[in-house]
Amino acid sequence: MTDAVAGFTSTGSKRPEALFGGAAAGVPRTMVRSSGCRVWDADGREYLDLIMALGAVALGYGHPVVTEAAVRAVGDGVVGPLPPVLEEEVAAELRRLIPWIERVRFLKTGAEAVAAAVRLARTVTGREAVLGCGYHGWLDWCQAADARGVPASTRSLYAELPFNDAERTRQRIRAAGDSLSAVVFEPVIMAPPDLEWLTVLREETARIGALLIVDEIKTVGRVAIGGACERYGVRPDLVIVGKAIANGFPLAAVGGRADVMAAVERTWISSTLATEWVALAAARATLGVLAGLRVPEHLGRVGARLLAGLAALAERHSGIVRGTAGVPEMCCLQFHDEAAGAALAVQAARRGLLFKRSAYNFVSWAHDEAAIDRALAVLDDALAAVSRA
Repeated sequence: MTDAVAGFTSTGSKRPEALFGGAAAGVPRTMVRSSGCRVWDADGREYLDLIMALGAVALGYGHPVVTEAAVRAVGDGVVGPLPPVLEEEVAAELRRLIPWIERVRFLKTGAEAVAAAVRLARTVTGREAVLGCGYHGWLDWCQAADARGVPASTRSLYAELPFNDAERTRQRIRAAGDSLSAVVFEPVIMAPPDLEWLTVLREETARIGALLIVDEIKTVGRVAIGGACERYGVRPDLVIVGKAIANGFPLAAVGGRADVMAAVERTWISSTLATEWVALAAARATLGVLAGLRVPEHLGRVGARLLAGLAALAERHSGIVRGTAGVPEMCCLQFHDEAAGAALAVQAARRGLLFKRSAYNFVSWAHDEAAIDRALAVLDDALAAVSRA
């Protein structure tokens, strides 16, 4: 690549330092094609993939039903001056599949959608402070205290909650009190959520009049059609969905209680291309496949095979790997040091496997048992190579 793109590529998690710990010989830098659970680099080399576009595809790359729907939408003109019929149709399907989404507003990215949810919470409550847990994108409202380029006054309105620590979470919510507009959290962060922690989040936000917002960008359509809220019985005020709902096409949404969503009339949340109909057509097709083929059940089965295999590798290569993390549908290895993780990613890529050295690796409908077994065999060989080195 030339240096025309600042920072090598516009997606941070696809940069060589993120994938491989930096530049390394014999690993792919760019790609030209993807299909199923495989991708091809600029030199034409094929790779079995477990990164799966950072979890953006649950059906695998280029699923024919989704592709056909998207191509048809391209032929229909892509975008226009009026709301597309598809917008209401996809919203109605989301409401049917995820009943706690009573009304919805579409956007293009997860970062936009979570920011929209926070704006709605501030509009509804008249408060400004937000507590968060997990990764919610790059926009100003959720950046850490030392984030450059973000006004100090904005940073002061956001603080972190500890994942799965019920008592400290209760204390921090109560300390925020009537300044707190919302708690935003990812339901899976390297482990499933504890029921006690989820109960504290729901009870304490309700007690002080703050909104509970669940960031399901990674989990919706993956751990269940309705994401972690469905699996773990959470009933949020607002929920953010994205990634898998359109199988790689750019679409995200904020939805939830009708009375909360009505606040869109009292603030401003809008985007020129929020309702272009290629992504909406892809989403309608994707939702149909996810439900019709019961895709999350398949992801749970093949993911369990992967996670069990990773646990066996962690035991066999305990000098390098200290354990596993995540849930079957989205999991990873944990290393004794970052250099070991980077070395494994390099060795795996040289053997034809793209494996994320940190959270997460994702299975898809396109992965079968043979693909998982092949990936585990490559990882075993790659870990042995790292150990020898």
